[in-house]
Amino acid sequence: MREVYRVLDANFNRAREGLRVLEEIGRFVLDDEDLTHRLKETRHSLADVMEVIPGGLLELVRSRDSAGDVGAGSWTQGEKSREDLFTIAVANLKRVQEAARVLEEFGKLLGPSAEVYKKIRFGVYILEQEILEKIAQKK
Repeated sequence: MREVYRVLDANFNRAREGLRVLEEIGRFVLDDEDLTHRLKETRHSLADVMEVIPGGLLELVRSRDSAGDVGAGSWTQGEKSREDLFTIAVANLKRVQEAARVLEEFGKLLGPSAEVYKKIRFGVYILEQEILEKIAQKK
């Protein structure tokens, strides 16, 4: 079961980090209070879900093995640089969507929280349309 917690921990972190980058785009680049608020709410809803997992945050952190993670040092070419704000947004939107899908699948092993992750994932699909359109209009 430790492996399941490791997967969940990594993907909670991935999703929340991606949402934080998007939140900063909404706040400081797009100056959009509503968008910033919705991104922040989404990020906090992930934190709330972490608390209902058996063992909560403590169990997730206990399962972490950053030093032994075989994927920690791998980088794709796209991760090493970004062309512009649009590519930063796309990378982080996809990061959140993919992490939410992993959480949805692995979350099924620990309880009924899969529906919450699915709701988050589809909410991010909607946010993606709005964020990318607003960035495109700024160009």
